[in-house]
Amino acid sequence: MSTRDPQSIRISSDLLPRDGRFGCGPSKVRPEQMLALNLAGPRLMGTSHRQAPIKNLVGSIRSGLSQLFGLPDGWEILLGNGGSTVFWDVATFGLIENRSQHLVFGEFSSKFAEAAAAAPHLGEPSVIKTAPGSHPQSVCEDGIDTYALTHNETSTGVMMPLMRPAGSGDALVVVDATSAAGGLLWDPAEVDVYYFAPQKSFASDGGIWFAACSPQAIERIEKISASKRWTPASLDLKIALDNSKANQTYNTPALATLIMLESQVGWMNEIGGLSACNARSQQSSSILYSWAQARSWATPFVADADKRSQVVGTIDIAASADGGVDANDICAALRANGVVDTDSYRKLGRNQLRVGMFPAVDPEDVQALTACIDVVVEALRG
Repeated sequence: MSTRDPQSIRISSDLLPRDGRFGCGPSKVRPEQMLALNLAGPRLMGTSHRQAPIKNLVGSIRSGLSQLFGLPDGWEILLGNGGSTVFWDVATFGLIENRSQHLVFGEFSSKFAEAAAAAPHLGEPSVIKTAPGSHPQSVCEDGIDTYALTHNETSTGVMMPLMRPAGSGDALVVVDATSAAGGLLWDPAEVDVYYFAPQKSFASDGGIWFAACSPQAIERIEKISASKRWTPASLDLKIALDNSKANQTYNTPALATLIMLESQVGWMNEIGGLSACNARSQQSSSILYSWAQARSWATPFVADADKRSQVVGTIDIAASADGGVDANDICAALRANGVVDTDSYRKLGRNQLRVGMFPAVDPEDVQALTACIDVVVEALRG
């Protein structure tokens, strides 16, 4: 173990990234988004979300997201307050009819399964689980009306392809896309609900959820609502659907979040849409994983290259006995030099770095980050 104080290490300014934010949520916010907030603030902040200026803002976001995702006719972008964590509860009331199947391969993919299991009005969910570092596959099961997938497991840096289970019939495919949306490609033909919060690829703040919903999902929402299942109003998807079509939310949203989100969605469409955003994240992740594979003391945590996330990179660091160092010391040294939020997910419990590589992050800054880590490790190994 190194005896050197990691915060005493100084990295040459010419090696540092231009922007040192690599968090996996909240993530880097582009300066242009802050400028948009400054410009729009006097006109929009402190005004009613029921009036035209805010409804136009929400309408612009909904239209921009539909364009970004290439949604077919009949799809709707729904939104409501509370973030993805709240949407798991929303889904237990408004999407699952009786039983769901959940693929669990990390901290966040387990949360929806736990919410479904705790709901007294639902049947026992089917849970297919793998250890962190890989992902399971959906299997068509009798009696399952909702298949719950996670496009990108933020805690472990595993991504999975989205495919409708063969033979699943009228069952819905509901995808947690919180750290994937805007950075990874997906096909609406394979999905019915694609939900997320805007604090990752969309470089805004949390506290609000968005869900791209197919006509089949909308039909399910209306069917459950007509069944008179008791649902708290703030978790009622039919209320969210009706309000979203009117470009508003059931209760007051955080307007600054929406302003920054509109700016980001506009930028993403301007640079070439989802394919261009994905290309930026692909470039960043290729830099990170290639760097790790070229080091004796660093290894991509996800062994299967096809499952390595393009937006959240997890890198195992060898222990000091094996020529490595404490990853916490690396993070402390980086932070002392203005390079922040490279810590591993706390519950995973590994000697690991975790790097957000969302579209707003410049690939050149990921390259600079790797050079900085090299300097820090050399200093810590002394």
